[in-house]
Amino acid sequence: MRDILVVCPQQRDLNAIRAAGLDEQYAVHIAGSDLDELEEFDPETFLDATEQLPADGVIGTKDQSALLAALIAERRNLPGPSTQSLIACQHKPTSREIQREVAPEATPDFALLDGRPPFDFPFFVKPVVGRLSQNVYRIDAPEALRALHEMDRYTRRYATIAALAGANPEAVHGFLAEELLTGEEVTLEGYVHDGRVTTIGITDSVKYPGTLSFERFEYPSALSEDRQTELSGVAGRLLPALKFEGGFFNVEFFVPDKGPAQIIEVNGRIASQFAPLVQGLHGRSTYDALFELASGEDPRWETGVPSGCAVSYVPRVFEDAYVEAVPEPEDDLEVLVRPGLNLSEQGLNDAQSYRLAILYGFGETRAEAVESCRRRAEALSFRLAPAR
Repeated sequence: MRDILVVCPQQRDLNAIRAAGLDEQYAVHIAGSDLDELEEFDPETFLDATEQLPADGVIGTKDQSALLAALIAERRNLPGPSTQSLIACQHKPTSREIQREVAPEATPDFALLDGRPPFDFPFFVKPVVGRLSQNVYRIDAPEALRALHEMDRYTRRYATIAALAGANPEAVHGFLAEELLTGEEVTLEGYVHDGRVTTIGITDSVKYPGTLSFERFEYPSALSEDRQTELSGVAGRLLPALKFEGGFFNVEFFVPDKGPAQIIEVNGRIASQFAPLVQGLHGRSTYDALFELASGEDPRWETGVPSGCAVSYVPRVFEDAYVEAVPEPEDDLEVLVRPGLNLSEQGLNDAQSYRLAILYGFGETRAEAVESCRRRAEALSFRLAPAR
């Protein structure tokens, strides 16, 4: 039995590992807890504490935990992506420069924000290092630039971890401005083993009408075969250029009606929210492939295009509220808030809305899967009151 060290897992990781039966195939060891739930964290102390834990492979599924896992792997000569390749993905200006070199047709115009508008309005801004659409804004006028603020705790913690990998901690601050993009949003997920880039699948991202907030994610994508081949081709050029090897990645794209797809960002980690979708339709979990990669093995993913449709649905509200009661979590229901606090005091939210939960549904058709999720979302027993 191989020993797999899981770094700072979220509850979703533990659910996925159990659902895939990986805790029966591997000796799974847990190091730390979900970093998003910790106020204080000392990465050097944490890394020292992991030295005696058994590990034939090590994984992390969020940006910071993936970087910690890479640091452990490098110290112990274990398989996995290098810290430098992860930083090249996570530090958006670096990633954009590499994208422009190897996929110029798929790279939007961008510039580090120095307080002056680098493009004509409107345009987007995002943190140099960030996650989950947090602090991502459409800028329509100069006064909107003055309202920008960093995610202080996240940015400071990332800077400390990245410094252990030899990165400049000062380079993680600030914002990147990018030209405004339009089109369908999708995520291509895959892995790299022995220099070969394998696409597992493409998932469509659907927003609440008139907002930047995601309502649901539909798998498999409704894109044409030609478009999907185009996206796989971009990923096939990009990941080797980032020197990414031995791990999962996902690339987010805008796909316009005409012209080439445009890269939104590259993430050097598994798309954990999509794992139940893939397992439900393919019968094999992406975590299974992740564990094999961590062990230095080729996952040999050859499942083809699935039948049916799977949906990850995100109930949200668009005004702050006080949480009085929430439903009990289930294997296919993640509850993201807890009673006794305003929504604005908890959770990982975007600039426009507050996530309440994530649930999963399946159907023979796309419409059937979406309707099933909407019915279940409406029946959830969240009790919200005016914000305090």
